[in-house]
Amino acid sequence: MARLPDTDGSGEIAGRIRARRGGDLHPLDRMLLHSPQLADGWNSLLGAVRTRMELSPAIRELVVLRIAVLNHAAYEWTAHEPDARRAGLTDADLTELRREEPALDPRRRRVIAYTDAMTRDVQVPDELFAALRADFTDAELVELTATVAAYNMVSRFLVALDV
Repeated sequence: MARLPDTDGSGEIAGRIRARRGGDLHPLDRMLLHSPQLADGWNSLLGAVRTRMELSPAIRELVVLRIAVLNHAAYEWTAHEPDARRAGLTDADLTELRREEPALDPRRRRVIAYTDAMTRDVQVPDELFAALRADFTDAELVELTATVAAYNMVSRFLVALDV
């Protein structure tokens, strides 16, 4: 059970969140709406991360699910597993994401190593970043980095407030 009660989900900002989400508010949104201005900024940022970037949905969802595992964010996993499957991740991929060292193709292993470094250590080894440069454009590297950062924020919010 969440540590704070749900909000009623009314108001203009709640309406913008509903519009982005296709009409519904999620438990995360109801928690954020305790601070409408925060919820509004969060909605804009996560809307961009989810829908307005060059980074592929499969890579985005790979990152989100890995962060959910690392940060013990069960809600995040549950919320994103359907998106991950729609983006092409398989049962085998989902199983591997739960392992300490996932057995994925080399490109995805590098993405996981980057996600793990940013999540666990904050610092990313130069050689790992250099290896990713062959896999992604500069824009995609910025977007990958922002996705890892944003979903660490999401998972830590969810876990701290027991959503």
